[in-house]
Amino acid sequence: MKHPDKFVKHCKGCVCDQLRRLQTQTEVDVFLSGGQVLEDVVFVSFNRNTCCAFFSDPTTEPGSTLIVDCQDIQAIRIEAD
Repeated sequence: MKHPDKFVKHCKGCVCDQLRRLQTQTEVDVFLSGGQVLEDVVFVSFNRNTCCAFFSDPTTEPGSTLIVDCQDIQAIRIEAD
C-alpha cells in the first residue's frame, strides 16, 4: 500500500516537515543556509511537489512573494502572537 502522501520523502528535512504542517498566514523568520535571514515574513503555502515554500513580505515589499526551496532553509522562527 502506498503512503497517503507520496511526496513525504521527496522534500527532506526538519524544516520541510514543519512547513507541511504550518498554518498559513503564520508570521515567521526564515534562516537560509547561506546565512541570510528573512525577517517577519508571512507563510503563504508549501508545494509538496517542488519543495517550494511561499512567503509574503507585507512590510518590506508589500504585494511581493518570496519563493524558497525548503531544503535551503536551516531554521524557521515562529513569531508569537
